[in-house]
Amino acid sequence: MSKDIHVRPATEDDMEVIQEIYALEVTQGSVSFELEPPGLNEMRRRFQAAREAGYPYLLASLGTRIAGYAYAGPYRSRPAYRYTLENSVYVAPWARRRGVASRLLEALILECEALPFRQMVAIIGDSANEASIELHRKAGFRLVGTLEDVGFKFGRWLDTVIMQRHLGPGAADGPSPTETR
Repeated sequence: MSKDIHVRPATEDDMEVIQEIYALEVTQGSVSFELEPPGLNEMRRRFQAAREAGYPYLLASLGTRIAGYAYAGPYRSRPAYRYTLENSVYVAPWARRRGVASRLLEALILECEALPFRQMVAIIGDSANEASIELHRKAGFRLVGTLEDVGFKFGRWLDTVIMQRHLGPGAADGPSPTETR
């Protein structure tokens, strides 16, 4: 893993490069099930919504270049899911296999453990995405299921792999008494 990787909170000024990284994933990869890349204004809207809701949104740089980003958001919108997060990690093609994704996911987990969340879920597009599956396994996630043939992109059916890990004490401790409703 490169010692030149620096992780920090993403800012509005980073959105152009973040949008470029994500657009490549949408148009060339099967990790995102979006078919058209969102524009810069939509990416800014998503970023603002995540930050306003208190979710971490991180950026990694390698040297002087933005190499990738990661964020957490709600797993589902219904209130009973409020202690469970879904994570996303994206790395620019030129920065892959250099430890960027590992550093981002590690930092994201640490930030989420400092918040009241108890579980993190990874919804991995395409069961052939061995790099993401291994990244999450090394970060303590376990495979909890595969939804077969639930997406159709690039003329083929794609699975979704679901992995999960505890955050902090996980379900061993309940939420604080003020958060139990």
